Order: sequence, then structure tokens, then C-alpha cells
Amino acid sequence: MLSDMLGRDVTVAPCDAFTPNVTDKHAAAVYVDDQGQVAVLAALDLPLAAWVGASIGLVPAGGAQDQVEDGELSQGVRDNLYEVLNIFSALFNKPGTPHLKIQSMYPPGEAPPLDLGVMLKSLGMRLDLEVTVAGYGSGKIAVVLAR
Repeated sequence: MLSDMLGRDVTVAPCDAFTPNVTDKHAAAVYVDDQGQVAVLAALDLPLAAWVGASIGLVPAGGAQDQVEDGELSQGVRDNLYEVLNIFSALFNKPGTPHLKIQSMYPPGEAPPLDLGVMLKSLGMRLDLEVTVAGYGSGKIAVVLAR
């Protein structure tokens, strides 16, 4: 899905659990069901958030690297990241399962509420991946089922 969206090669591989602390720069997305209940959380480390948001918007890799080094994403890269994470919800919407949609995104530097941060640290039903975006770099994503 990411390869298609970004128009470039993307590779994924399992990695150790990515459980960001409040002080770690990361992006987080909250996905809810039709009743507004949190169903899935996703967290991307700062580099992956930058690579994804920059590459879909055709921001040069050097510009994305500058944002990683600065520890803050431009508004355009944030907006692009939100769109990718919004489309990402399609991965959770399969026949016979509740419909999920993105409720909110917390960009790097804006930590999610404490209860969501605790859920991101849970070691239960989760998938942790190292993702490499060709021409940009690698980063980590965690996808956690909230229930």
C-alpha cells in the first residue's frame, strides 16, 4: 500500500517493539469505530513520519532529513502524513469487521493523551515494523489493537 501511495519502493521487516515515551519525537494516529471507540493506534518514529510525509509530497530527501534533524515537521509534511495515515485505515476495513476511520493524528512534538500513550506501550496485540522508503531512509512503525 505504501509503495503505491508514495510511488517508490518500500520494504518492511519485523523489528523490536517500538514503544515511544512522551519525550520521544513520534507521530501517533488514533483510529475509531462507528461508535467512536478507540480500536487501533499507530505510532511512527520521527524519521519515518518525515519520510512518508515528504515523499508523497515530493519534498526532496535532503529537506526531509533537515526536518528530522530539527525535530519538527513542516505543516505541509504534517498534512501529507495525515493523508497517508487516513488512507492507512483501509488496511483495517475488511468485510465482517467494524468500520474504522482516523479520528486524530498527533504529529511529532505533540504527544497523544496519556491513556493513548499507555496503549501504545502495550505488548499484546501489536505489529512492529522497520520501514524503508527508497531514496529517503528507514524508520519504525507500531500498530496496536486497542481492544
